[in-house]
Amino acid sequence: MLLGFDIGGTKCAVILGKQNGGPSMDIVDKEMVPTDRPAYEMIEYLFGTGESLLQKNGLSPKDITGLGISCGGPLSSRKGLILSPPNLPGWDNIPIVQLAENRFGRQALLQNDANACAMAEWKFGAGRGCDNLIFLTFGTGMGAGLILDGRLYAGANDFAGEVGHLRLAEMGPVGFGKAGSFEGYCSGGGIAQLAQIMVREQLQMGRSVSFCERMEDLPQLSAKLVAEFAYKGDALAIDIYKTCGEFLGRGLSVLIDVVNPELIILGSIYGRAKELLEPHMNATIEREALSHSRAVCRIAPAQLGENIGDIAALSLAAAVSPVAANVN
Repeated sequence: MLLGFDIGGTKCAVILGKQNGGPSMDIVDKEMVPTDRPAYEMIEYLFGTGESLLQKNGLSPKDITGLGISCGGPLSSRKGLILSPPNLPGWDNIPIVQLAENRFGRQALLQNDANACAMAEWKFGAGRGCDNLIFLTFGTGMGAGLILDGRLYAGANDFAGEVGHLRLAEMGPVGFGKAGSFEGYCSGGGIAQLAQIMVREQLQMGRSVSFCERMEDLPQLSAKLVAEFAYKGDALAIDIYKTCGEFLGRGLSVLIDVVNPELIILGSIYGRAKELLEPHMNATIEREALSHSRAVCRIAPAQLGENIGDIAALSLAAAVSPVAANVN
């Protein structure tokens, strides 16, 4: 049995699961809790919730073969420390792995959420059978997890894969603290900013916009709203996603040329807006990426859907299970 903790800025999940010998992970039980307490109080609550889940299912810590902890960075996977993530104020140098191992008596593995999701898709999702792949979150932000030569690659200090910081244009939507960045153009917040820019232009020219009638409504624009109108055939909404798709292609072309992956897995927004993004993404990759690298690289949406965070934490637990290979 595996126990996972998915720690987020607004909510956390405690997950009990098991691997069935093959490329599948079953979620046995799960509890969602709000992230509404100071760090050590929250950790105590999470561990208590884990113990309650075990007890509820007739289990004890002795039945656990591994613990997995997925959390937003920065963190140190080697030292088992959470290092002041911006979405977790007060979580400064928290020895989460030591605390978990002391509490449950089992080995624990900590990784940032993008790396954990890459592990999940590699082992149990779209990346099964691949040795070289990139997973891109493409959700609220844009981060990446890298599987290279059949191993998770985290870099010298766990900052590998921060692709959202790449600058793709001198000016543009802001993401990762940088105007014109990959995250600025290709994330939920970035698409909303892009929509505000392009809608503002239309309104200032006296043209009507079906999904935003007044300047005062600009802050209400979202990636989801624009996608809904794009699927209805709205020309401006389609153009917003076309721009996002083109910049997605630019960012992926850099990764294809540098990493030479056989697969790039795109999460969250790509799965919901694939038809809006894919033609423009592919056209840009065709123009920008090296032909030999492009020829061997497939691009696919993530397969694990809404369960990816849960499977990610359990994938880390499986990686430290006695029957699993070491991937850290």
